[in-house]
Amino acid sequence: RSRNEIVFTSGATEAINLVASTLSQTCGKPPQNARELYLTEGDEVLITENEHHSNIVPWQMACRRSGATLKYLPTNAACTASGEFDLRSFEELLTPQTKLVSLQHVSNVLGTIYPIQAIVQLVRTKAHPGAKILLDACQSLPHMPVDVQSLDVDFLAGSGHKMCGPTGIGFLWGKEDVLNSLPPYMGGGEMIRDVYMDNSTYADAPARFEAGTPPIAQAVGLGAAIDYLETIGMERIHDYE
Repeated sequence: RSRNEIVFTSGATEAINLVASTLSQTCGKPPQNARELYLTEGDEVLITENEHHSNIVPWQMACRRSGATLKYLPTNAACTASGEFDLRSFEELLTPQTKLVSLQHVSNVLGTIYPIQAIVQLVRTKAHPGAKILLDACQSLPHMPVDVQSLDVDFLAGSGHKMCGPTGIGFLWGKEDVLNSLPPYMGGGEMIRDVYMDNSTYADAPARFEAGTPPIAQAVGLGAAIDYLETIGMERIHDYE
């Protein structure tokens, strides 16, 4: 809906780490800014055992810092013998303490396509009212149409080189109000509004997460790659594969 919803990163790994790190930045203590989202003791983060390491390790680190509990949907439920995602087993792991769910869209090992809209509906009804959903879309973006508005996730991580683009660039898409509820990820130039010697105020998203010199050449290359994929047509690519 807005260009402010796209944050350029070094790749999908950094995009996921950005969310995990900012949510655990206070180490479980309430932030000074009451509007900021954070994880704390008693909260639960839910992923699957089938995730890429970049969607496992950041949450292990975040839960260690914050005191939150990391829960896993077992492999045999994330991909059953018939190759499907077991929604009933997933639902059983959701509780009112579930504050974040982070899942891949398509398995990079098994090829399972997760029923994201059904998953989102379960999270919105069974988890904490403020629960957020992050989608690792590295394996879906180059192969099929992906519409963040219809999926209704809160974050989506993408990788440039998996979309025929250059290495060293990816992105985090997030709902603008949700992005602005996270604290900065790194400090430096471009991510600030005002700087004093005893404190600083920060820019709104996406600038608050893009400290320093941006990956200009890589962003141009990623744009060209997206144009190439869209010229072929994502529906056509999906039908062919």
